[in-house]
Amino acid sequence: MDYLYHPHPSQRMTVFAKNGVVATSQPLAAQAGLEVLKKGGNAIDAAVAAAACLTVVEPTSNGIGGDAFALVWTNGKLYGLNASGYAPNAISIEALKERGYTEMPTYGFAPVTVPGAPAAWAALSKRFGRLLLVETLAPAIAYAENGYPVSPVLGKYWAAAFRTYKEALRGPEFASWFATFAPGGRAPKIGEVWASPDHAATLRSIAETEAESFYRGELAEKIAAFSKQYDGFLTLEDLAEYEPEWVEPISVSYRGYEVWEIPPNGQGLVALMALNIMNGFDVPSIPDVETHHRQIEAMKLAFADGKAYIADRRYMDYNPDELLSESFAAMRRAQIGKEALTPELGTPPKGGTVYLAAADGEGNMVSYIQSNYMGFGSGLVVPGTGIALHNRGHNFVFDDGHPNGLAPRKKPYHTIIPGFLTKGGTPIGPFGVMGGFMQPQGHMQVIMNTVDFALNPQAALDAPRWQWLEGKTVLVEPHFPRHIAEALARKGHDIRMALDGGPFGRGQIIWRDPDTGVLAAGTEPRTDGAVAAW
Repeated sequence: MDYLYHPHPSQRMTVFAKNGVVATSQPLAAQAGLEVLKKGGNAIDAAVAAAACLTVVEPTSNGIGGDAFALVWTNGKLYGLNASGYAPNAISIEALKERGYTEMPTYGFAPVTVPGAPAAWAALSKRFGRLLLVETLAPAIAYAENGYPVSPVLGKYWAAAFRTYKEALRGPEFASWFATFAPGGRAPKIGEVWASPDHAATLRSIAETEAESFYRGELAEKIAAFSKQYDGFLTLEDLAEYEPEWVEPISVSYRGYEVWEIPPNGQGLVALMALNIMNGFDVPSIPDVETHHRQIEAMKLAFADGKAYIADRRYMDYNPDELLSESFAAMRRAQIGKEALTPELGTPPKGGTVYLAAADGEGNMVSYIQSNYMGFGSGLVVPGTGIALHNRGHNFVFDDGHPNGLAPRKKPYHTIIPGFLTKGGTPIGPFGVMGGFMQPQGHMQVIMNTVDFALNPQAALDAPRWQWLEGKTVLVEPHFPRHIAEALARKGHDIRMALDGGPFGRGQIIWRDPDTGVLAAGTEPRTDGAVAAW
């Protein structure tokens, strides 16, 4: 039986609930969040439970050794958490050049920055949670210890990662990845049970110490010793001095709604810049050729500016307010014509990832995202721990003069972004679409699907997506309307069709009715997505 063969179209409906909803890319993680809600936890506890569980039940996209961001609505206010890590103190462009590198590598210790995900779980739990971390991480520990059957899309990407890593990872430092994630010399098959006792022990240590062991205890010592053994840059001091940052979310007003993102070093600013450009155009109630053309052009321009200017906030030449100013948006909007353009940098006026959403019956809501970046990340697993270290440092620019140039204790341009929607200061709810540089593009498309085209949460996620790649090249899904694709090609876009929905991100949405408190949720049809509701 082929669990990836679907000859007939299927349909999901929006899921409604009153007491709580958890929407994730994996059913077991959604159920883990719901289990915690039913034990008396709130939406924050549920999000942490689901996030920790996803490191076990979807290791192809995230892990304990990754980064995280969150937007939390509670007590009438939106809070932002940046739990991305910085580069090790000993690393520099010069140090990498001495080792023969001419650009940021993909695998090994060079792209490994300090992981922030465990710190995110502890910080969220401590500040807003109702349960102890040992309670919220219990489902994840159980799945790691006892095992679970591999779901279809998970199995597909696990097999693909194994094929890639088998060719790319040659040194002895990568042996632990194969021992952990390819036991028996292959990736686990769809429906096959996979367990990781080391992973369970690590999660238990994080839970019992509120992540202290990961940064200043036994786990930190194992990470640092592994790094030292293979001449890596990450040290005990780098881990010990790390703390996640509480930040003020940034937003733009879009047709009467406020769209919120985490400020840089995250790329949520790109989504906001694109929406700011689209704000000046009239948009019909049904998306037409011109709307698609303008969306693509706005996103190109936003990315050109984002990739040039977004970095660790301390190193940016322009602040978010300048990049989100109406005058800058108007200037960029005026550059959009009838034909596809090749994006160039604008000058502002001076002045592998999992996404989940959770909400409870009390009005608390969480938009949460975490990642190891490129699938499993760096290819490194700390022996005896199940900790797959991410390769987020790959996003640094190999140029001292660039705002995002690699430097010690600097955070890189970050692709993972949680989103949140409000209207007149009233919370509507969390949304997000994971998938590398697809993320701002997914954010803009689901927001416009919701606000401009009045699609329900599930339909907003189901709608066919496009993805700008580079220059004038645009990738579209197999079910993208052919007449629109052909019309876009006549406008000069280089339209290419994908074989499946894999490249177009995976999202979740929960909207809350402000009058009744009823929660309406949609989940991603492009993966093993599920909504657990109560």
